[in-house]
Amino acid sequence: ILYENPREVGADRVVNAVAAFERFHCGLIIVDFGTATTFDVVTPAGEYLGGAICPGIGISSKALFMHAARLPRVEFKRPRVVIGRTTEGSIQSGLVYGYVGLVDGLVGRIRAEAGFPCTVVATGGLATLIAAESDTIEVVDDMLTLDGLRLLHERNR
Repeated sequence: ILYENPREVGADRVVNAVAAFERFHCGLIIVDFGTATTFDVVTPAGEYLGGAICPGIGISSKALFMHAARLPRVEFKRPRVVIGRTTEGSIQSGLVYGYVGLVDGLVGRIRAEAGFPCTVVATGGLATLIAAESDTIEVVDDMLTLDGLRLLHERNR
């Protein structure tokens, strides 16, 4: 772990890094759509480098509905079009395509800064929905965290 203070790295982030490196054996960017949306970078040698943490989609949508009293709560799903023609469609577009833009933008910046090729792996509850619209997510692995826990358990018996 190449983080300045390795004790600060969340266990979920380490577990995902272990599982992804075990599967791919290359440089990685792991995007986890949980309570927070995390981006974790693993070097081609398997070293955890660091990453970025953003508010998760659920937190962002709750904040929008709580602080913009006139906006209704909507189902989180991909709208038919990007340009919403209703308030519901506009909110769905902002949430879905806003997060797609966030992911693609951060992945692009991380790749440029990392200086090595990275496979982009996504996990977490909304990974499949966002990956379907993303230009940068290459693999969705819904079992990544559980696989990482299993691997670490097996290695530390």
